[in-house]
Amino acid sequence: MTRQVYMDHMATTPLLPEVLEAMLPYFTQHFGNPASLHSWGDAAREAVEASRAQVAAFIGARPEEIVFTGSGTEANNMAIKGLAQAQEKKGRHIVVSAIEHFSVLQAARTMEKRGFEVTLVPVDADGLVSPAAVAASLRPDTVLVSVMLANPEVGTIEPVREIATVVKEHGAIMHTDAVAAAGQIPINVEELGVDALSLAACQFYGPKGVGALYLRRGVRLIPLMDGGVQEGGRRPGTDNVPGIVGMGRAAALAPARLPQYAEHLQSLRERLFTGITASVEHILITGHRQQRLPGHASFCVRFIEGEAMLMLLDARGVACSSGSACTSRALKTSHVLTAMNVPAETAQGSLVFSLGLDNTAEDVDHVVEVLPPVVQRLRQMSPLWDKFLKGKKEGS
Repeated sequence: MTRQVYMDHMATTPLLPEVLEAMLPYFTQHFGNPASLHSWGDAAREAVEASRAQVAAFIGARPEEIVFTGSGTEANNMAIKGLAQAQEKKGRHIVVSAIEHFSVLQAARTMEKRGFEVTLVPVDADGLVSPAAVAASLRPDTVLVSVMLANPEVGTIEPVREIATVVKEHGAIMHTDAVAAAGQIPINVEELGVDALSLAACQFYGPKGVGALYLRRGVRLIPLMDGGVQEGGRRPGTDNVPGIVGMGRAAALAPARLPQYAEHLQSLRERLFTGITASVEHILITGHRQQRLPGHASFCVRFIEGEAMLMLLDARGVACSSGSACTSRALKTSHVLTAMNVPAETAQGSLVFSLGLDNTAEDVDHVVEVLPPVVQRLRQMSPLWDKFLKGKKEGS
């Protein structure tokens, strides 16, 4: 039987058994609506508030600063649209980095249609956003800046604390998308100095379909939806109690394992980097080599397409990705790699390996074993490879 190796944890992580166990009673026994004024509702409401405290503790926030959402994408939309609209009387200028998740970029574009202006801050070849570049983009009417804490496609960890200092001195609101970073690196909203921060439970071994937005006390936000008083009136709709309980439990479990977990992931990542660079020619490591998520290894394999590699690797039991989870089926050049000035033909060969709790050295060795023949097979069919070889012969 082919060895099964899952290395696509940036797309989603498996649900921990302890998390599932915590969730199950709220599908059956404690099924009440938290808004109901009876004992069934009381049990559900108490569970939601306990989970709110757990998520708050996970990022160094107060429980009342946590707003539960349906996903990280919803949290990002709520932050960009809700915060910008709440600050509209002060100004209509939004600043975001060029490598943000589409839920930030497209939300910002939506605000453009509503009369706001958006500035995209460029990144360097490693995908780093410079605090100086953010400072240069600020204007008297800038009301909101959003720069992600870590990029899920290239793994680069951004200097959010330094950027937030610049933004706060200017008097604007600072949001960071921490979906990719949560559970892999320590997060403390006070140390980061941000006003808003997005999370998704499925990135740190919690359930899919639930996220959260940290909103600093006193920061105003216009709700995306109307029709209810849930989440302090900031996010109406019946609470997803099992999902929220699962997110709380996952958030409570994450800090204790983090030091050993990060060390384990970094060791496997370096083994993967070493093995692949030694066995596959003409590849480009993407993202900052040191300032990156511990379990993240990303490459561009020249002369072939990432989607073809994914299919052949899947046939050999390996799950990884090409670009972000939201673009891997789009057959388009990654906006992240484009922003990093990676040539389009090189960017097409993007491969992302994101490691997790259950991965082992044997898993890494399996990837290093099966990838070279996949690359060789695809290059034999590639006109770009043909052209490269001809050019090499003519130049020799």
